[in-house]
Amino acid sequence: MHEVIICEKPSSAEKIAKALSPSAKKKVYNKKVKYWELKRDSKDITVLSGVGHLYSLIPKENRYSVSFNLHWVPSYEASKSSSYTRNYLRAIKKFGQDADSYIHACDYDVEGTLIGYNALKFACGEDSLKKASRMKFSTLTKKDIIDAYENRMDIDMHQVDNGIARHILDYYFGMNISIALSNSVRKTKHRFLKLSVGRVQTPTLSILVNREKEIREFVPEPYWVIKAILDFEGIEIKHVKGNIFDRELAEEIFNKCDGKDAVVDKIEITNSKTKPPVPFNLSGLQAEAYNVFGFSPKRTQVAAQNLYSAGYTSYPRTSSQKLPESLGFDSIFKQLSANHEFKKHIDQLPSKLKPNNGKKEDAAHPPIHPTGILPSKLNSDEQKIYDLIVYRFIAVFFDAAKFETMKTTLDIEGEKFKFSRRRVTYKGWMEHYPFKKIDDERFPDVKEGDVMSVKELISEEKETKPPARYNQASLIKELEKKNLGTKATRADIIDKLYDRKYIEGTKIEVNTLGEHLIDTLNTYCNNLTSEKLTRSLELKLEDINTDKTTKESVVGEGEKEVKEILGDINKNMEGIGSKLYEAYQEGNIVGECSCGGRLVKRKGRYGSFVGCTNYPDCNVTYSLPRNSRILKTKCEKCGLPMISTGKGKNLQRMCLDPNCGKDNVAVKVHEPEVVGECPQCGKPLLKRSGRFGEFIGCKGFPKCKFTCSVDELESKLK
Repeated sequence: MHEVIICEKPSSAEKIAKALSPSAKKKVYNKKVKYWELKRDSKDITVLSGVGHLYSLIPKENRYSVSFNLHWVPSYEASKSSSYTRNYLRAIKKFGQDADSYIHACDYDVEGTLIGYNALKFACGEDSLKKASRMKFSTLTKKDIIDAYENRMDIDMHQVDNGIARHILDYYFGMNISIALSNSVRKTKHRFLKLSVGRVQTPTLSILVNREKEIREFVPEPYWVIKAILDFEGIEIKHVKGNIFDRELAEEIFNKCDGKDAVVDKIEITNSKTKPPVPFNLSGLQAEAYNVFGFSPKRTQVAAQNLYSAGYTSYPRTSSQKLPESLGFDSIFKQLSANHEFKKHIDQLPSKLKPNNGKKEDAAHPPIHPTGILPSKLNSDEQKIYDLIVYRFIAVFFDAAKFETMKTTLDIEGEKFKFSRRRVTYKGWMEHYPFKKIDDERFPDVKEGDVMSVKELISEEKETKPPARYNQASLIKELEKKNLGTKATRADIIDKLYDRKYIEGTKIEVNTLGEHLIDTLNTYCNNLTSEKLTRSLELKLEDINTDKTTKESVVGEGEKEVKEILGDINKNMEGIGSKLYEAYQEGNIVGECSCGGRLVKRKGRYGSFVGCTNYPDCNVTYSLPRNSRILKTKCEKCGLPMISTGKGKNLQRMCLDPNCGKDNVAVKVHEPEVVGECPQCGKPLLKRSGRFGEFIGCKGFPKCKFTCSVDELESKLK
């Protein structure tokens, strides 16, 4: 009997092979692809692996034109960037055909199910599906793998249909509409401009554009805060009205209280509790990793996936916040106790282990949790995420933290002021979660009727602030709240917006092209930017899983919507093409030419260059070295932008104009600005520029990988 097991990634294949047989033998195909052979239950088993998706959708006709007639082809045929999949697919075809039975052992979610299904159908032959069963596991521990192998189930065809429908809709909304928009520029302006839109990507960009406009259109309103500094312990008290938007009232209160003493009117002591946190799902882990370490959601997701693949933590792409007892909490804690630091907290766990579960559930997988297997070797990112997962897992079993709050009201000439203090009476879970800062304040020794001398009375004028820009973590939360995208795709969607140069910075700003793209789509075909349409399709895709609708119905509805959008683009081709090209031009303006025109970054036959918009009347051009970046800083002598070339120690900065006096020689950029001392290794912290804007990094990199955002620096150093 010959059995073939298809896995999603090489690391999973190794874990599964070794779990099923300690004597599993590693083989290598074509000097590149590892696979495994073993014996179990009198079967000869071959464990084969993909590297994610091995098949992609392309049109049956010309792939560079709009099409609704798609078919699956090997990914390396669809894209040169997927050439690395070729040998994996060849290995599956060579060793995976004509077996007596097949096991689908890819990750148990929609994407994983589709990956394995396509590998079986197209590489092993359609007959393989008739002899196939499915393993379902949430961790790659030996126990869970063997349990999944011995309790196999049928392949969930609803998940398969969901995955197929998603890929088809993503092509319809992504490729078809992107091609149509690019064609509108080509036919109107006779220029090629590669534009990118998507079913979830475009509504996400629309959310960011709307926030950008709110900030721009915000009109600040002045207000006043009346506060006093007491002569006793420098206590600051504030008027109970808080923000006072009436200048005359603020002046009246100030004049009335100026030079007067304060009398303690009332002291109220209250007790409160703060419940333990809930277990991590993916978005919760991403948000916490951003708040604690400044990690982007994508960076967190990669580290969490690596930990899962190594068997140290459970499957990360989950929505669940409810830990089932079947995980075996005692067993996990017993294994974790081999680590001295973890043991100090585990030894104090209550005798009855009851987690503080959240509201969200996921039928496929439990929350993210440690398996109990302690890591042997992790990189810096993985270690931080692992510690975060372990301490969160420990913390959810402890009691609530208890606090006592002192609210004090004071009277100054009939005007009420207040201050409050909060102190910890019982640390509870907070003592076991080192990433949570505990605010423990001392209560001042005051009692009702005390007369307090006022050292200084202050009337502070302020202005209301516009809404805050999204960061990557808060945008993930917004997408989750609006039910846009999935837990597995949201980080990739944000990453794609950065890659397309529509957005930039850690506090996300939309650039000219991104904003004009949304404005143009809203003007001519706003269904594409509609959250409602995207959310509706997302819910219907989920309904495929529960047999409430069919793949054909959802794809048909999506095709109808896309054809309407394409019709709008065709009717308004000239307007769309002109506006998008103008936006592209505006977004590439780097300065002003001496002739009065604008200097614009362009691409030519021999690479990128900067040229004047008044060409051919003005033929001013500046070539750009390969892999150079145009900086926001200007040359002190001529006012043109500075450019940078090289990386790391070879980073150089020079004027755009190579003939600009002293700046025609590249200036080597030495050490960036020192802004403090690294809290982890003590070496200098440097302000650096990265893909998402400025950030703080340790000079000890790569040995020390401490990073944080510029805004978080002060809190990190405390």
